[in-house]
Amino acid sequence: MVLDEFIHAQEHQPHRNGSHRLKLEDEDDEGKGVVQVHSKWNNIHLSLVCVLLGVSLIALLDCCRSSSDWVLLGSGGSIWDWTSVCVVLLFTVLQGALYHLPVGQVTEGKMGCNGKRLKYKLNGLYAFLLSAALLSALWFCGALRAGAVTDRIFSLVSAGMAVSLLLSLALYLRPINTHASALVHYDNTADPLLKFILGQNMDPRLGIIDVKHFLMVRVGFIGWAMMDLNYLLTAVEMKTSLSLSLLLVIVFHLIYILDFLIDEESVLTTKEFTEEPIGFIMILGEFIWIPFFSSLPVYFLLQRPNQIHFLFAVFICLLFGLHTIRSPSGRRLLVSGWFGWVRHPNYLGDILMMFAWCLPCGFSSIVPYLPALQCFHLLRQRANEIEGSCLKKHGDAWREYCRRVPRKLVPYVY
Repeated sequence: MVLDEFIHAQEHQPHRNGSHRLKLEDEDDEGKGVVQVHSKWNNIHLSLVCVLLGVSLIALLDCCRSSSDWVLLGSGGSIWDWTSVCVVLLFTVLQGALYHLPVGQVTEGKMGCNGKRLKYKLNGLYAFLLSAALLSALWFCGALRAGAVTDRIFSLVSAGMAVSLLLSLALYLRPINTHASALVHYDNTADPLLKFILGQNMDPRLGIIDVKHFLMVRVGFIGWAMMDLNYLLTAVEMKTSLSLSLLLVIVFHLIYILDFLIDEESVLTTKEFTEEPIGFIMILGEFIWIPFFSSLPVYFLLQRPNQIHFLFAVFICLLFGLHTIRSPSGRRLLVSGWFGWVRHPNYLGDILMMFAWCLPCGFSSIVPYLPALQCFHLLRQRANEIEGSCLKKHGDAWREYCRRVPRKLVPYVY
């Protein structure tokens, strides 16, 4: 059976801090694309999310330690130090400098407030390679001890929260001198706290640097890769923690991150990038949630080494490889093949891939599986949004497809 003019508008990149959802309406009073925001969030909810995001992350990292070491402020568990603040700031400044590298293509993205398409510098892959080379060089020459960075994991999270707060305040105050067409507009019930947390500006820029693009790619994803590499060097220093399990997870992560950086342009079409303003909650997610929560399985294996059989490792690699399955594109969709099993097979591939890089951690704790569970939850939400749009657009054709393929993400289950 063939459904005519049916398009699966599914995004390639699911691993985001999708902790808020806004309803936005485009207004075009002067052809400037002013965005009207209607938020259902209340101040209590917003405040709790912002506070608990960092606190829960530190608690999860602490849970990765062996049961005998579950003392948050014990040895190596300082919650704050200025060295960590310097590390976060230096990393951010370094990525800002690498953004200006005279390599990589410049591409056009969405329409800006001036009626012209915004331009973005896509050299994230080069920035990552140079950052990794610098980290390795500092480690090999003895100027850096990776274990010292890992020991500061709690204070690094705290430092990321502090830097996020300062940057968010700067973005919140800066729009005073910004043209009104560059800002999002909230309904009359919105107060300053909501505008600060969710953001007032869709596409703030600092010179040639697009702040949202910079934070998502350079701070979020490259920060995640750098934490994984630091954990790897820490395991080498410890000797007892370097295992096949840890190597598998790091390799899976780096393949995923490199794939994203090679196709960096894909972030320009994601929902967060095109439809959501940038505020404290998004900035906080890029500074602490992506780098530290996404690398949680590696940190878990560093604290609790887990040996796996070679055959189990082969099975995990095969499961991870399922992510390479691509759904057919175009205006006609056959109700067969992968689309005959579930309605969102590319999302299923993402879910299987992320569970694959958690499996080497074993089954002694649910903590290293939380990133995969979060991924499942976010993709479930995204699938629901897509299906609502498809139902509105295709009507009976979509209902017939759902009848023929009743499962959304997991065959015979969900």
